Amino acid sequence: MNNEITRRALLRGGGSGLGAMAIAAMLAEESQAAIVHDPTIPRQPHHQPKAKAVIFLFMEGAPSHIDLFDPKPKLNELAGQPMPASFGRPITAMGTANNTLMGSPRNWKQHGKGGIWISELYPHVAQHADKIAVLRSCQSDGLNHAGGVGQMNTGDILSGRPSLGAWVTYGLGTGNRNLPTFVSMIDEREPFGNAKNWGSGFLPAVYQGTLFRQGPNPILNTQLRSGITEERQRAQLAYLDDLNRDYAQRYPDDTALQARIRSFELAYALQKSGPEAVDLSKETDETKSLYGLDKPETAVFGRNCLLGRRLIERGVRFVELYCGSGSGWDAHSNLEGNHKKWCRASDQPVAALLHDLDRRGLLQETLVVWGGEFGRTPFNEKGDGRDHNPWGFSMFFAGGGVRGGQTIGSTDEIGLRAVERPTHVHDIHSTILWLLGLNHLRLTYMHNGRAERPTMVAGERRVKELWEG
Repeated sequence: MNNEITRRALLRGGGSGLGAMAIAAMLAEESQAAIVHDPTIPRQPHHQPKAKAVIFLFMEGAPSHIDLFDPKPKLNELAGQPMPASFGRPITAMGTANNTLMGSPRNWKQHGKGGIWISELYPHVAQHADKIAVLRSCQSDGLNHAGGVGQMNTGDILSGRPSLGAWVTYGLGTGNRNLPTFVSMIDEREPFGNAKNWGSGFLPAVYQGTLFRQGPNPILNTQLRSGITEERQRAQLAYLDDLNRDYAQRYPDDTALQARIRSFELAYALQKSGPEAVDLSKETDETKSLYGLDKPETAVFGRNCLLGRRLIERGVRFVELYCGSGSGWDAHSNLEGNHKKWCRASDQPVAALLHDLDRRGLLQETLVVWGGEFGRTPFNEKGDGRDHNPWGFSMFFAGGGVRGGQTIGSTDEIGLRAVERPTHVHDIHSTILWLLGLNHLRLTYMHNGRAERPTMVAGERRVKELWEG
């Protein structure tokens, strides 16, 4: 028997060994993936999307549509009088239905080729009128801020349901590996309802949003604690990961543990990528000035809008930016002073965001939504304020396949009720999902024996006018 090993046989045997090692490694990875399935892996949309991401500009407290995007000459004619019976039964949230009507002192102009009416309170946004589509006939069910903010975020005035951003994350998975898929940013205070507005409800916890705060470190706990080196932290996380994965192998149905493992992985990645994503030092002075970072009245929301653009660039799918969080726009009295303050805070940053996204080629794939939890009534409250109005109010949309320069729907002549093309919050949510490539009827999750969906049992009237010519 010849025991001599030729060079060719050695290479053949070595190659087979390397191949076996590679296969073993692949099988090990598949086995590990089977043990701990990553629920945020990217998924295919239901149909061809028009948008890849959403930036929701949430004006919390409810801006007055009849002072911003919905002029009412008839209301000014009737100012100081009770509401005529021809407008139906008077309705209000806070018992102001028998108060006299209050006109709007606004100066109105038509802007852009589409001739959209915008008041003098939003001069910067008015310059981008042909980018936006104003929906004047929005409706919700929330009479107070807790219910209204909750419904605009989760579809329900009651707690317990997933937020829209959580549904998007569940439906599409992540667009990156180093940042959250869903981010909420606040300005002065936390919004009504706090974490439920970016929570996952009955969906697994991994789909909830991440809260970014004001200040130099918007993401909590991204800095190592004193005395903890990177090597020591890595060793701690590796040990914890081993324990979690061993437990997950024995209890594969424990989705909370799977979410926790993914959260630890994301948190570790955030320590590397998070500080870079929120570092504005490399932005040009022109860009910072564009967003109003050089002026105290626009600096806070301007910074959030600029961060929103940076996050979208880095693969975050859903970004919600609160302006006036904690009901800043809630003008039960002194509407003039209140709205001038918040319009100054938001007008330039919103316009800058639209312009900046457009010039970077991001607007067509980013759906921008502007609005609050409801609007405000035509009745006076305390002489110079307005009450809550969920029966008819305005929102606007831009980018993400939206055909700008148009107005959709209408309220009655005094701005109390939606009369043409009424559009409920559920319809708005189904529209946003559709533009992202998700059919709300197919986006379901079994909970308590029921196939739950984002719009509950509604949302059938998508606002197709937004993208159809």
